[in-house]
Amino acid sequence: MNTPNNKRRKESMERIEKVFVELLQTKELDEIRVSDICKRAGLNRTTFYANYADIYGLADAIRNKLENEVTDLYEDEIIQRFNSNDYLKLFRHIKDNQIFYQTYFKLGYDNEYKVIAYDVNLAREHFQNQFVEYHMEFFRAGITQIIKLWLKNGCRESPEDMVEILKSEYRGRAEW
Repeated sequence: MNTPNNKRRKESMERIEKVFVELLQTKELDEIRVSDICKRAGLNRTTFYANYADIYGLADAIRNKLENEVTDLYEDEIIQRFNSNDYLKLFRHIKDNQIFYQTYFKLGYDNEYKVIAYDVNLAREHFQNQFVEYHMEFFRAGITQIIKLWLKNGCRESPEDMVEILKSEYRGRAEW
């Protein structure tokens, strides 16, 4: 393989993704054209189509990239089938990658959630194997909305504060 071309291709893809994410901050997905991206990135349309089938393929590539990064945060736990409930890693990642998470949610990917994995076995044990699907959905929806609000507010609170907010919601459950 030609190493300089691989480097050039990677740089081109990064420029395309960067411009796409920037455009998504002010436009809806269906308003963005390949020609807009190429013009702002200083690339030819052939470069775009050599890497992505279309705008939706680019959006999916951004989604996969972010989801893979989150998976990498918890790689050891996934391999060992262990759940530390360490959300500090996640909140730090969100704070460091705010624009990508804003893009992720703007594209509506939270409806097909893959960012947060739910420990089904732990939930079955904790909830005596009753209504686990409801608990899972409640958790996903709750953490999604907390993350969205935090992003909307510019991540003013620290990741540590966000973990404490999440913990306080679960502590409060026992008092009902």
